[in-house]
Amino acid sequence: MGDVINEAVNVQWFPGHMAKARRMIKENSAMVDAVCEVVDARIPRSSRNPEVGELIGGKPRMLILNRADQADPALTDRWAENFKAQGLYVIKTDAKSGKGTNAFQNAVRGLLKDKIEYYRERGQTGRLLRILILGIPNVGKSSFINRVAGRRAAEASDRPGVTRGKQWINIGGGIEMLDTPGLLWPKFEDKEVGEHLAFTGAVKDDILDVETLGARLMRLLASEYPEALAGRYKIETDTEDGFELLNRAAKKRGFIVSGGETDLERMSRVVLDEFRAGKLGRLTLETPI
Repeated sequence: MGDVINEAVNVQWFPGHMAKARRMIKENSAMVDAVCEVVDARIPRSSRNPEVGELIGGKPRMLILNRADQADPALTDRWAENFKAQGLYVIKTDAKSGKGTNAFQNAVRGLLKDKIEYYRERGQTGRLLRILILGIPNVGKSSFINRVAGRRAAEASDRPGVTRGKQWINIGGGIEMLDTPGLLWPKFEDKEVGEHLAFTGAVKDDILDVETLGARLMRLLASEYPEALAGRYKIETDTEDGFELLNRAAKKRGFIVSGGETDLERMSRVVLDEFRAGKLGRLTLETPI
């Protein structure tokens, strides 16, 4: 059972509602003072949409490193510094528990301090600051909005592509937020990007070969976090063969089908689900250059 997947899985997914979301963001960018992009702290590079700059022009930008509770804290700090060096405001959050989200309003005021001063000088101190918030599917954008709004303002789900329409949400403190649907881009030029998005559930599992994806994730974890992998599945991680790693884990879990074969599909789904749920520990799949 050789590992025949030396190259990353080629993932392409761009349903029709994504094109509609893209148009909506471009059309509404003129109405806002700044743009806030929510990304997954486990894959900060892959979960940033490369089209955002084109869609929003020169608007001030903030980056939310969400799911920071599931990411490697040292690498999250490195990513935050990396993005700050690019001129972005950055905050680290765990929208599920709410940790870090209370920094958002002050961060908005810091990002827009020049505009706030401009309004103040013209006697417009009560003028709302309008923020467009965007992100790819399944980065926790809706959960983040609900936390900063202090109520259930946006529908949250682990399924990609839930937020479909446009809605303005007043979060208090003189700030209004425009929620937008989760937006991917038409073509993943880098196969590794598509693969990482598949690992975290930003694209739907049913468009992929789950065993190949599971084997690729096992191979990556054995390379970057061998102790976490060994500890979770009680296996040796002395091979780069992702299918063999799946096979070992399936045997340990007792996932055996008729004829004594291991059930690699079931094991793959377990590995993907447990990685996404943070059960293997705090892991980050990408390192800043």
